[in-house]
Amino acid sequence: MAEQSCLVTNDWICGEYLRSRSQELTDATVQHIGITVVSVLIGLAVAFPLALLARRGPRFAGPVLGLTTVLYTVPSLAMFSLLLPLFGLSAALVVTGLVLYSLTILVRNILAGLAAVPQEARDAARGMGYGPGRLLWEVELPLALPAVMAGLRIATVSTVALTTVGSLVGKGGLGNLIEDALPSFFKAQVLAASVLCVLLAVVADLLLLGLQRLLTPWTRISGAVDAAPAKTDAGPSAPATVEVG
Repeated sequence: MAEQSCLVTNDWICGEYLRSRSQELTDATVQHIGITVVSVLIGLAVAFPLALLARRGPRFAGPVLGLTTVLYTVPSLAMFSLLLPLFGLSAALVVTGLVLYSLTILVRNILAGLAAVPQEARDAARGMGYGPGRLLWEVELPLALPAVMAGLRIATVSTVALTTVGSLVGKGGLGNLIEDALPSFFKAQVLAASVLCVLLAVVADLLLLGLQRLLTPWTRISGAVDAAPAKTDAGPSAPATVEVG
C-alpha cells in the first residue's frame, strides 16, 4: 500500500506543502515585510516631531502622550473599522493602523532618550556656539540613539505581529495564509505561516540590534572598560614598622 501524502493526512510538518506552495509563501512573506517596513518608517517619521513637541513642556506632553496611549488601547478590529471609510479595503488602511499603534512606543522612547542626555553635554555644546538645531542633530540625538533604537526594535517586532491582523481586509501578509487555513484547519499552512512570522520578527530584531551597535560604537567601548578588571601596578610592599617607646 502506497504511503499517503502528508497533504492528504493533514500533517503539521509537510515538505510537500512547502514545495508546492513555495510561491504563495514567498508572496505572502514579501507583502508582510513590505507592510511592516513602510509602517515602521512612517511611524518613526511621525513620532519624532511629536516627541520634540512633547518635550517642550507638560502643556504639550500631556495631550501627545495621552492621545498615543489611547490609540494603542483601541482593539485592532475597531481601529480598522474606524479607518475603513477613509481608506477602503487597501494596504493603506493596514499601514495607517499599524503606524498609529507604533506611536506610543516610539514617542516615549525618543523622549526617554533625549531626557537621558547629560546636561553637561548640552552646556558644553552651547558654549561652543551650537544652536538648537545643531545641538539636537549633532549632540542630543546621537546620545539618545540607544533608547531610540530600543523603541524601534520593540515597535518593529510588535508591527510584525500586528500585520497579520490585516488579513481582515486581505492585506495581512502571512496572516492571510493563516486565516485561509483555519476554516479547514490546514495544519501545514498554519504552522508554516506562523513559523515564518516568528522568524521575521527575530531577524528584524537582530538586524536592528546590529544597526544599533554599528551606530553607537561608544557603548561597546564603555562596556568593555567597565567590564575590565582594575589593574594595579604595585611594587613589593614596604615592611611594617614598629615604633618602640
